[in-house]
Amino acid sequence: MNQATDLHPAELGDSYCMGFTVGEHSARHMRRILRIFLTRWGLDRVSDSAELALTELVANVVRHVPGRRCSVLFLREPYGVRVEVADGVAGALHAKVPDVTAEGGRGLVVVEGVTDRWGVEERRDGKTVWFECDG
Repeated sequence: MNQATDLHPAELGDSYCMGFTVGEHSARHMRRILRIFLTRWGLDRVSDSAELALTELVANVVRHVPGRRCSVLFLREPYGVRVEVADGVAGALHAKVPDVTAEGGRGLVVVEGVTDRWGVEERRDGKTVWFECDG
């Protein structure tokens, strides 16, 4: 049972937090859960941007986090939504445009472009990458 997708929409609260071991197709399932919450919260208009940004953050976990473990938090805020993806790998991240011939490296540039704010909070046991979309 999934605690988000098995609930009637009236039962959804103002937050969702879950730990995951992610794989190549995990972002699709996480987008579905995020969409359920955004719809319930009346934030459908930010769904495309939030889902794309979440996909990029999950892809970074798949590519760069040994064991691919992360936790995801969705928060309904007065201004819109905040999404956090936390993992156990320390280190600052920066949005930078890669060489035009590079196959990757554009994920955080995409996050920066489709959200209103984003950032990284370093912790003793890893980091949390977050973004916010104003509704």
